[in-house]
Amino acid sequence: MVNIQQLKQWKQDGRRIVVLTAWDFAIAQLLDMAQVDIILVGDSLGMVTLGYKTTLPLTLEEMLHHTKAVCRGVKRALVVCDLPFMSYQESPQQAIHSAGRVLKETGAQAVKLEGGYPAMAQTVAQLTAIGIPVMGHVGLTPQSVHRLGYRQQGKTVEDADRILQDAIALEQAGAFAIVLEHIPADLAQTITQKLMIPTIGIGAGFHCDGQVLVTADILGLTERQPPFAKSYVNLRDVIGEAIQDFSIEVREGKFPDIK
Repeated sequence: MVNIQQLKQWKQDGRRIVVLTAWDFAIAQLLDMAQVDIILVGDSLGMVTLGYKTTLPLTLEEMLHHTKAVCRGVKRALVVCDLPFMSYQESPQQAIHSAGRVLKETGAQAVKLEGGYPAMAQTVAQLTAIGIPVMGHVGLTPQSVHRLGYRQQGKTVEDADRILQDAIALEQAGAFAIVLEHIPADLAQTITQKLMIPTIGIGAGFHCDGQVLVTADILGLTERQPPFAKSYVNLRDVIGEAIQDFSIEVREGKFPDIK
């Protein structure tokens, strides 16, 4: 089973880390069988699975429900659960309570939270001090959509330095890895070179230690994708055609076969 110590060693060895998201048992089982290293139960499931317009409405109870299902399908990968909006920002004590529930109730091995220096780094330090593994997340942070939008972050010298300092602070606080989302490739390269822990890129260029995408995007299930995503198959069309074929056979009396 993949563990945090392996991830750090893989960075040193130059072995790229594969990360994808899951939201239910079936998808998680397929990802695990395909040898994905980290399965992230991302709060993107709020939009992909539950139909919310942003990730903000998603509750901790909903995350716990889906993470339990994902963990039932996983034997090898490291499972990381996003802490949803306002389940950890109020205080370190709230974050400890929420993260503790994730580890106790779901079977996930780690949590991920957004933001860095200084307040969030302090929260991460308290979580890791009591044995809760934390993955950080800097750059474009979707839970800050009303402040940042979905545009690329770190394009000015000031913003780039802030993101770099956030990443450094999260490493010092004990984070075992950091997601770098939608930032310039040269900034992601600088962060990756400075940190001893793995960086996981999404729209952050080639030089990160690993890459993550939303599984619904790579499968072509989403109606609209971010500019940095890539579809490897168009399941929207495949599924639509299968449903149409089934409907035609039922209406024409061809299914089920008469025996």
